[in-house]
Amino acid sequence: MKIVGISACAAGIAHTYIAKEKIMNAAQKAGDIIHMETQGTIGTEDSLDPNDIKEADIVLLTVDVKVSGRERFADKKVVEVPTDTAIKSPNKLIEKLHELVSVSN
Repeated sequence: MKIVGISACAAGIAHTYIAKEKIMNAAQKAGDIIHMETQGTIGTEDSLDPNDIKEADIVLLTVDVKVSGRERFADKKVVEVPTDTAIKSPNKLIEKLHELVSVSN
């Protein structure tokens, strides 16, 4: 499965990057291809490539704040969860994404 997403927390520091790391590790462990952008205090990092978005099966937003660029996902299935969910249960979250993609296909 191909996943793209954004991680952003209220402070724009620790939880943003911890959530990204946990989700990326869980997705890679599940055999998925994943690209995650961060939006934090230092701006946007690892910006998503339009081709990656186009090819993605699902979009994951691990966010606690409003993020910019949501319009890029207009035609995609989007799942939004708090960063705490991504940090505490990354494997279960990836399993849930797999379920959602298999149901929609």
